[in-house]
Amino acid sequence: MPKENQKMHSIVAHDEHDDRHHGSINVPIYQTSLFSFDTYEQFNLARLDEQENFVYSRGNNPTVRYLEDKLAQLEQGERAKCFASGMAAISAAIMSVVRQGDHVICAHQAYGPTREFLGNYLRKFGVETTFVDGSSMDDWKNAVRSNTKLLYLESPTSMMFQLQDIRKCTELASSIGAETILDNSWATPCFQNPLAMGVGLVVHSITKYISGHSDCVGGVVIGSKRLMDPLMTTEYMLFGGIMTPQTAGLVTRGLRTLPLRMQWHETSGLKVAEFLSIQSYVGKINHPGLPDHPQHELARTQMTGYGSLFSFESHESLVTLRKWADRLQYFRIGASWGGFESLVNVNALNANDPQTCTLVRLYIGAEDPDDLIHDLDQAWRCVALSLSEEEQYEQNSGINPSG
Repeated sequence: MPKENQKMHSIVAHDEHDDRHHGSINVPIYQTSLFSFDTYEQFNLARLDEQENFVYSRGNNPTVRYLEDKLAQLEQGERAKCFASGMAAISAAIMSVVRQGDHVICAHQAYGPTREFLGNYLRKFGVETTFVDGSSMDDWKNAVRSNTKLLYLESPTSMMFQLQDIRKCTELASSIGAETILDNSWATPCFQNPLAMGVGLVVHSITKYISGHSDCVGGVVIGSKRLMDPLMTTEYMLFGGIMTPQTAGLVTRGLRTLPLRMQWHETSGLKVAEFLSIQSYVGKINHPGLPDHPQHELARTQMTGYGSLFSFESHESLVTLRKWADRLQYFRIGASWGGFESLVNVNALNANDPQTCTLVRLYIGAEDPDDLIHDLDQAWRCVALSLSEEEQYEQNSGINPSG
C-alpha cells in the first residue's frame, strides 16, 4: 500500500490504554437503551446535545460512537454516523440536503435502490432527479437546472464499474451552490478519499468490505460538521434507523483488518480479472484496475488501489453461463459482496432483451486466487464439453432424425 496510507493500519489497530474499560483491548458492547444521571442538572445538560452525550441509545451509544470515530478518521471526515443499513444511510444523507422543489443529478449506474429512492420515491415530495452518464462531464453540466441542489455519485459503480471524475464533479457542484454525496463502498477509505477531493458527504454500505465477514448489515455517512450536525439532529434522530451496539462490535472487529484485507482483495481481484481477460467466453472485462479499462488513467488519479468486485460481458447465453456458475465450487451464488467468500451473479445485460449479452459479476474473496482460477477454468471446460456434445447430438439428429 502507498506510503500516504500507511497510517491507516495504525488507525484501525491501535487504541490508547483506557482505564474506563479496565484496559480492555476490545471496546465493550454497551447493551443498554438509556443512561442515567446523578442529578437533574446533569440530565438536562446532557439532553442539550444528545449527539455528544450519552442519554438514549437511539441518539448515541459508546460502542457505536467508537466505530463512528474510527470511520471518520479513515475517511478524513469530522464526524460519522452509523445506520442500520446502507440504504438507511443513503436515504438519510440525501434527505438531509434536499427539500421540496429541489433537483438532483445522479449517475445512471448508481446502486438500484438508490436510483429507486431518487427517481420514484422522492417524486411524491416534489424532488426531481435527472440520471446521466456519469463518465461524461458534459452530461453532468447539461443536466444542471436553477434548482439543482445535489450531485449524487457512486464511483466506481458496482455493476459496470464506471467512474466519475470526482474533482470535476465537486467543482461543478460548488459553482452552482449544490452539495455532493458519493458512495465509496467499492474503494473503501483504503483506496479512495472523496472528502479530500471536495465531496460533501461520503456514504458506505458497512455490510461490504468494512465489516468484511458477511455477518452484519449497516451503513455510515461521513462528512464535515457543517453537513453532519443537521443530519444527526434531524434525519438520524427522526428516522430511527440506528445501528445496534452488537452490530457495531462486529463491524469494529472487521475494521481492524480492513487495510490488510484490501491489499489481498486488490491483488487477487486483479489476478483473476487478468486470467479471465484472455478466456474465449469472456468479451469485455469491467475492472478499472486493468490498463484497457477506458477510465484506467482517471482511476489512477483518484484511487490508490482497487476492490475485488468486477464484471465481464459475454456473448454466451444466460442459460449457458448459469450452468457454468452452477458448476463452480469456490464461488457461491448470492447477492451482496465484501466478505471472505467469493461470489458469482449471472444476469442478462439488458433485462428487456436477454438474448443480447450476459453480464457476470464476480466478487473475489479471501481464497487463494489460484484455486479460484482453477475453479473458473474447470467449470467452463465442463460446460464447453457439454455444449459440444449437445451440438454433435443436434447435428446427428438432423442427419438421421429416426436414429
